[in-house]
Amino acid sequence: MRRRASLVLLALAVFFGALAPVLRWYAFPRLVKIPPSQYQEMVLEAAPATLLSYDTMEAEQVDKVTIVQTLKGNVEESEKIERDAGRDVVVWDALSHVQGPDGAMVSQIPERYVFDAHTQVPVHATGESVDGDAVRREGIEFKWPFLTEKRDYEYFDAQTRTSAPIHYKGTRTFRGLEVYYFEQTIPWTKVPYPRKMPLPGIDATTLEKQTGTTRWYTTKRMFWIEPVTGAPVNGEEIHTEELRGGTLLGGRDKVTAFSGHVKIREDYLDHTVELVTANRATVLLLVSHLPWGCTALALLLLGLSLWLEARSRRPEGGPPLRSDRETVSA
Repeated sequence: MRRRASLVLLALAVFFGALAPVLRWYAFPRLVKIPPSQYQEMVLEAAPATLLSYDTMEAEQVDKVTIVQTLKGNVEESEKIERDAGRDVVVWDALSHVQGPDGAMVSQIPERYVFDAHTQVPVHATGESVDGDAVRREGIEFKWPFLTEKRDYEYFDAQTRTSAPIHYKGTRTFRGLEVYYFEQTIPWTKVPYPRKMPLPGIDATTLEKQTGTTRWYTTKRMFWIEPVTGAPVNGEEIHTEELRGGTLLGGRDKVTAFSGHVKIREDYLDHTVELVTANRATVLLLVSHLPWGCTALALLLLGLSLWLEARSRRPEGGPPLRSDRETVSA
């Protein structure tokens, strides 16, 4: 009976021992992914800020500029692309809506970001765009991969439509979470005008050709990334835009169009940390807790199996066997 129980325990030990690497190296890469229908809204503020008044074409100090960013999963488009790509794909329709202190629109920039649901690697497909311009992204945008590494990544900049390294700067603690801190600096670069601007009757796509006035931009981008989920728990930008030359400025060399330190609004920051903390627990279940739990259970069952096997080999009753050295007296 003990031997039979020992064999059963041994079989269970082998099963759980084999299950541990399957969960970590097979199930995790296939089961953990970004849902195609995800919707997310984030409100950021630059307070105070410098903002161009298009009525006077003068830069003014304002109390606050607000940027509302939305990411909406496009399930229909992701299913179309999946049929050709042969893998799980997410399509995010993003919108960055900038408004001044009076609530009036300053600019709007829509994006379509197509990427692999498991690895966050861009998937190049028809419709991939920024503000109506077709682009071919290289590197990540918005989100880092699951199990983010302590290294530099290529990060896509929507203003310049190019990718550049974003540098790992060390491990920090942010509101109780261990995070990786990344920085990217985009030097002064000439960029296109947003198609939607507060200039009634002016076509932004031909504004530079008509006036000779160009738009320039630089930013220092900072992210605090929770490494298990690859999700940003905080993001900031020190962002500056200028208009330079041409007839639009009335003979001036340049004027500041926008300048400010952009930060996530406090209530959205709290919500983000709570959401990332919950998602982190789910990912850790597959990547760590279950594999290590199965390994520990396998070792325990193996120990019990060996113990029962050893006991089954001992006599069940009767006196203990005498040593060869024992002597029997008359």
